[in-house]
Amino acid sequence: MIKSDDTPVLSMTERHNRILELLHQNGSVSVSALSERLGVSEVTVRKDLSWLENRNKLYRTHGSAILIGPYIGDRHVDEKEKQNIGEKRAIGVRAATLIEPDDSIVIASGTTILYFAREIVPLGHLTVVTASVPVTSILSQNRDIDVVQLGGIVRNSSVSVVGPYAEEMLRHFNCSKLYLGVDGIDLDFGLTTTNMMEAELNRVMMKAAQKTIVLADSSKFGRRGFSRICGSESVDEIITDSRIQPQVLTRFRERGIEVTIVDV
Repeated sequence: MIKSDDTPVLSMTERHNRILELLHQNGSVSVSALSERLGVSEVTVRKDLSWLENRNKLYRTHGSAILIGPYIGDRHVDEKEKQNIGEKRAIGVRAATLIEPDDSIVIASGTTILYFAREIVPLGHLTVVTASVPVTSILSQNRDIDVVQLGGIVRNSSVSVVGPYAEEMLRHFNCSKLYLGVDGIDLDFGLTTTNMMEAELNRVMMKAAQKTIVLADSSKFGRRGFSRICGSESVDEIITDSRIQPQVLTRFRERGIEVTIVDV
């Protein structure tokens, strides 16, 4: 079918394929943009998005669509550690190069954090303050590393501590860097985790460090956990992998956020 202005009218199947193609290219797309690109009304676009969402092809948000559901549930560290292994290892290698001689650092929790801990080779003597029990297990075997294990309530899923005792301990420390793992990074909503007590501890960690470095593989972008840690502009650097969507990377850098990319 041809419109009066010689613009081809797309069939429903063609529209659906075009919508998914645009989502793969851009990560997200607004209803108004789709209406203009497809030459149909916004009502038709919303019907198309509903049809695709019901078949688990995309996820609808306010006035737009994205490829995957943005909300993350809590999962055990053993399950998460087996995902995106190459990306997490490469991020960990890069993060370890930022440690300086006789440094004092804070290490939060998370599976990317574990890969980072395994790559640490101290230059001189290193002091580490951490909430993660597995990180303590890894680093305490090195005689050149002093590990301060924070105390408090141990979360079963992350095997890390949270709560007021850990927060109070942190208020007595001043470290050069915080290495922070997150469950989600959304440019507008910020950095998130699935646990509100962990989010609060992470905020206290940020106050105890001069610089915050986020370690997050590309699958974390566009996702949201239950609890907001901070806005994306509050961190100093994000280290992620080369599978991050170019459009997402551009948007972060346009906001003045330093993003370091490691090849996978």
